[in-house]
Amino acid sequence: MATAERSTPFRTYLSAVLLLLSVQYCQSKVVEGTLNTKEDWEFLARFCFLSDIGRLRFHFEYPVTYEVENILLYYDEPDQWEAVYKTDTDCFEKEAVLKIENNQIINLTDKYPWSGCAKKNIHETDELYEYTDNGEIYDCKGGRSFKSVRERWWYIAVSNCLSDKQDMVMRYWLRLTNGESYWFEHYSADEFYILQTNITFICLFTIVFMLSVYVAMALKERHFLHTTYKMFMFSIVFYILCLFFLCIYYGDYGHTGIGLEGLKTTGRIFQSISNLTFLLLLILLAKGFTVTRGRISHSGSVKIAVFMTVYCIVYAVLFLLEAVAFDPGLVLYVYESPAGYGLIALQIIGWLWFIYAIFFTLKHYPEKGSFYYPFFIFYTFWFLALPIVVLVSTYLIDKWIREKVVNAIDHTIAFLAMTFFLILTRPSAANKNFPYHVRTSQIGVLDTPNGTLSENIDAFSHHAYDVNGFIGNPNSNFTELFTVSSNVSNGNSQFVKTTTSEDTTRKVDPNIFTTSQTHSEA
Repeated sequence: MATAERSTPFRTYLSAVLLLLSVQYCQSKVVEGTLNTKEDWEFLARFCFLSDIGRLRFHFEYPVTYEVENILLYYDEPDQWEAVYKTDTDCFEKEAVLKIENNQIINLTDKYPWSGCAKKNIHETDELYEYTDNGEIYDCKGGRSFKSVRERWWYIAVSNCLSDKQDMVMRYWLRLTNGESYWFEHYSADEFYILQTNITFICLFTIVFMLSVYVAMALKERHFLHTTYKMFMFSIVFYILCLFFLCIYYGDYGHTGIGLEGLKTTGRIFQSISNLTFLLLLILLAKGFTVTRGRISHSGSVKIAVFMTVYCIVYAVLFLLEAVAFDPGLVLYVYESPAGYGLIALQIIGWLWFIYAIFFTLKHYPEKGSFYYPFFIFYTFWFLALPIVVLVSTYLIDKWIREKVVNAIDHTIAFLAMTFFLILTRPSAANKNFPYHVRTSQIGVLDTPNGTLSENIDAFSHHAYDVNGFIGNPNSNFTELFTVSSNVSNGNSQFVKTTTSEDTTRKVDPNIFTTSQTHSEA
């Protein structure tokens, strides 16, 4: 028993997706392979074991001519793993930090009965045969349990300090478990409850999506289903796909102990697409797109395209670094890399742009404050959530619980962001924050030089199409959060004479967003 002491952007992004999906690698709690190295000390695997119920099962085979090879068990203290990994210490110094009385060194020979080793002969067709004398190898089968004052990261390495060959050849198989339950057995302690959490959130996001579809149908009926709302629904769909792939990954992982890392990577890519779409949505709305204007200026479009392209590239680099360059011997957070820090910087730049855009939108359209003030306050927290979560997870959350905590926080932030947007844009008489007042069918008219409306598509009039709407109605019924009218007397738009600075006749539908079930002719 080992005992421890205490558009262009999207084309760029999709190209990166294809590159990432071509990378084949596996992270598992059943670890197996063949080791052939010129080094006399090598790291194999790490796992966060629970106290008492954590178990290691092993099977090693290596030529007798390479004895003595050892299994080394380090735990997550500064005088243990941190003192030997990626340091200038030699093989003997790396073994010296371990305590033999704690059974942290397993001698893989038949002289050490606890190792379960015995000599046997292999056929000359075996890949180890060429390293043996007449095919004689050690065949070692055994196990260990772990006891500590808390759950700990344990690091498994092998060494060959005493051999004259100063290198190692072996075939190994490791099975690392926590208990026997499906929900815990193959999961490292830092991964507990991730599958349950993901299943919960996929149900919650599905409910939000169904509500968004209901709202979208009501908006489409009244020609208020703008591009920004479609982007919101697009973001929800990709987040659901993210959770779907993550659930498959962790579900299969819990069954076999071998993770199909491509599924996890695909899920995280869908999560990134969802976040990027939602980020673009917030910037567009902050600039007034579909709320105070029907299009973004050419210079503004170029700036947005450049920003989102850079964002996509940095995201892709982050994934590639994690797949290729992250050291499996260290417990790293995904943002602990230059690309991660770059992503945080871009998030802050996006937030500053968000503030700048809202300021000028409200300057020209102060009556939109009922939408933009709560929009600004809530999504400021959304923009700052990433830097805050990275700082907290890196410096305050213990490494043996970090992955499950950060997973729950990430999904919670996304869920609250999308739920708040759904509430903010609900077409109800009780909602004074509803942002849209120009119909989708009117934007084409506004863009026509000889149209019937003296409007500018780059700057909508101030509430031109909701003079009889519910916004500001003191008799609003706040119990009708998602209620829309279902029966209109003739369903046809009517012309109402209004007086403006241009004295223009405008087309107004007096039935927009009323909650009464019947309407009389004007």
